[in-house]
Amino acid sequence: MSVKLGLIGGGVMAEAIISRLIARQLYLPDQVLVSEPQTPRREFLVEKYGIKVTSDNRTAAAASDVLLLAIKPQVFEAVVTELAAGSGNNGQAKKQLPLVISILAGVSLSQLQAAFAGQPVIRAMPNTPATVGAGITAIAAGIAVEPSHIELARAIFGAVGEVVEVPESLMDAVTGLSGSGPAYVAVMIEALADGGVAAGLPRAISSQLALSTVLGTAQLLQSSQLHPAQLKDRVTSPGGTTIAGITHLEGAGFRSAIIGAVQAAYRRSQELGK
Repeated sequence: MSVKLGLIGGGVMAEAIISRLIARQLYLPDQVLVSEPQTPRREFLVEKYGIKVTSDNRTAAAASDVLLLAIKPQVFEAVVTELAAGSGNNGQAKKQLPLVISILAGVSLSQLQAAFAGQPVIRAMPNTPATVGAGITAIAAGIAVEPSHIELARAIFGAVGEVVEVPESLMDAVTGLSGSGPAYVAVMIEALADGGVAAGLPRAISSQLALSTVLGTAQLLQSSQLHPAQLKDRVTSPGGTTIAGITHLEGAGFRSAIIGAVQAAYRRSQELGK
C-alpha cells in the first residue's frame, strides 16, 4: 500500500496528529511515513503505532501524497536545501506533492511557496492540547490551494481538535492567543492552586480544585454558548465572595496582564518571522 501521509519530524505534535489519525482510521499505519533523525524515536514510533519510518527527509517527501512539516523553524532552510538537492537524484525530477502542510511557527506562506514552488501549501498553527485531542488549529491557505486541499487539512487537524481558517495576516495573532495561550492558562491554574494553599487547603486538594474549576468552566461556556461576562455575572452575588475576588483581580490588573501577554507573544511571533 502506498504512503499517503509523510511527516518530516517525529516530535510530540507530530505524534499527537499521527495517533489521532490512526485511531480514527483516517490513515492506516502503513500509509504513514515519518522522517526522524533520532533512532530511539523512530523505534518508538514503529513499536507504538506500526508506521513506516526513515532518517531520510527526501524519502518522506518523494513517497507521500501529503507532506506535513513538523520540524523546528530553525532547521527549515537546511531541510529545504536537502530536499532540493535530492530532486535530481538518478535523473528523476522531484515528485510534485498535491499538498504541503507546515506547522512551523514564524515560517510564512511566501517562504513555504518559494521552497515548494508550484505546489499547494497550507500554513497551520495547532496548540498543545492537540496531544489529547482537545486542541484548536488555525490554517491559512497559499495561492495554489483548492477547496479539496482545505478539506483535507481540516480532516487532518480535525482529528486533534477544532479547526478555524484565517488569513495569514492573522497567524501571528493566533500564535499569541491559542498557540501560547495554554501556558497562560497553566500559570493561572498554578496560581489558583497556590491561592488555595495560602488559604489553608492541602496542596493535592487545592490543585485538584483549581484544575477542575478551569476545565469545568471552559466546558460550561462551550456547551451553554454563554458570553464569559454572563457566566461571571451569574456567579457574582451582591456583596459576596466572588465580587470581592474580582475586585482584587481588577485592582491587580489581571485582565490587562492577560491582554498584554497575548500582545507580547504576537509581537514576538512577528519578530521570529522576519
